Amino acid sequence: MTPEKMQLTDIDPELQGAFSKMPNLRLDRAWVRWLVRCVMRLQRKTPKHPQVEFSKQALGAADIRVYKPKSGGTGAGLLWIHGGGMIMGDASMNDADCLRYAAELGLTVVSANYRLAPEHTYPAAIDDCFGAWEWFLESADRLGVDPARIAIAGQSAGGGLAAALCQRIADTGGHQPAAQLLIYPMLDDRTATREDLTAIEHILWNNSNNRYGWSAYLGREAGLEDLAPDWAVPGRRESLAGLPPAWVGVGDKDLFLDEDRVYTQRLREAGVPCEFLVAPLAPHGFDGVAPTAAVSRDFMKSSDAFLKRILGIAE
Repeated sequence: MTPEKMQLTDIDPELQGAFSKMPNLRLDRAWVRWLVRCVMRLQRKTPKHPQVEFSKQALGAADIRVYKPKSGGTGAGLLWIHGGGMIMGDASMNDADCLRYAAELGLTVVSANYRLAPEHTYPAAIDDCFGAWEWFLESADRLGVDPARIAIAGQSAGGGLAAALCQRIADTGGHQPAAQLLIYPMLDDRTATREDLTAIEHILWNNSNNRYGWSAYLGREAGLEDLAPDWAVPGRRESLAGLPPAWVGVGDKDLFLDEDRVYTQRLREAGVPCEFLVAPLAPHGFDGVAPTAAVSRDFMKSSDAFLKRILGIAE
């Protein structure tokens, strides 16, 4: 039986108004990606917050954005990785999130830019994220951050890159992150081959765009049976033992629900402490599209509590 196409009425009523304004885009078309990137560039503003000092730092092929509490810093840090399906977006799109982490949790946040596909295939993005991690560690003393209290976080494709980065750091040695915060992460290219999910046409990020995003990043067809290169597809990694404690959150109307559930279970089976939150009636990106909705507030409250506990931040 073919699954029914997802409708706006299938999601939380409090989210419907915000999502009704979101267009359904064909991101495999170059002109659409160009238009989206142009709109995002036009929306960039220098982030301002009375309690947060903001700066930018050039770093190799990409750059980073730094958000530091002016007072009340906790000595803990967060490396943030933005989403965009591997094919769009930049660090500025999460300015509001990073400012909030700095102001409300007292975290020094480093937000990584990375080169996008299809212009730059794997391993460009993960290399740029690894460079941002190394910069953060090297700059920790100057920033007033304890290297033992830095977590890695990301949304969507950024969540997948955060998971991949934790895997790469575990393999290469050196200082390990205190935790990984994976927000509806894009973890497994094999999801792109599931026709049952393609038929649903999920809100905001559907499987057609997912297939293109993975193919553009990998430089090959998504979901091939042979193993992907190291750190390219986090969900394909054979052993998850030794990775840092994790928080994984996803909506039950999100394309990534199944792959995120499987990854969480595999982390637990490998002995990695892992919290898993499924937000009811929530599609992909819901907390960014409608941050004041009750389901979004509960979602953020859970992830904040995880960071506070792992990083030793007092309530």
